[in-house]
Amino acid sequence: MTATVATTAALALGDDALVLSHRLGEWAGHAPVLEEEVALANIALDLLGQARVLLSMAGDEDELAYLREERAFTNLQLVEQPNGDFAHTIARQLYFSTYQHLLYTRLSGGEGEFAALAGKAVKEVAYHRDHAEQWTLRLGDGTDVSHRRMQRACDALWRFTGEMFQPVPGLDVDWAGIQDEWLESVGGVLHRATLTLPEGPRSGAWSAGAGRQGLHTEPFGRMLAEMQHLHRSHPGASW
Repeated sequence: MTATVATTAALALGDDALVLSHRLGEWAGHAPVLEEEVALANIALDLLGQARVLLSMAGDEDELAYLREERAFTNLQLVEQPNGDFAHTIARQLYFSTYQHLLYTRLSGGEGEFAALAGKAVKEVAYHRDHAEQWTLRLGDGTDVSHRRMQRACDALWRFTGEMFQPVPGLDVDWAGIQDEWLESVGGVLHRATLTLPEGPRSGAWSAGAGRQGLHTEPFGRMLAEMQHLHRSHPGASW
């Protein structure tokens, strides 16, 4: 694979979608209600479809998904975080889908290599964002227990959000503008959900986030081992 700015960007976006798809897939058989089981599975499938297109732009999608080592993945650290309880999954989804919707909206309006993909995906991501917003409102403005757990989830994942706005080579967008809109959108949702916008750092020494540089958190290694187990155990196998 020849590393160009286009393949660098395709890998970054493709890895985000692939890893989050796998995390959401882990809810299969464990979601709180049957309807949510279907919703999370559909979101996971949308992300998997995006990942396949993006990774194919960079090389062989199966090799890139199943045969790369941990340090070769360039996904955001946010998307690799464990599901936790349902509130953690929703907070992660609210943060990421809002970012992805803003980014894909801009990409779809351009003439670059990602415009066609973004134009199709932005419709899916709008649903992902709406789904996360509705659950944030229900949990935040629900019972004392659901409010406390939703606030705890938002606080815990906040330090991973600054990484989303680090420029990605090959994506010519206004990253500062995306960050401003993201803060306004997420802040508005949390306010309506009677939740407090976390005050912790999102960048700098006390924040997290070096996934774009191939540095990942401890849970990612275990997730990757599970995701790649079948392909590595049976090389060349097909259905």
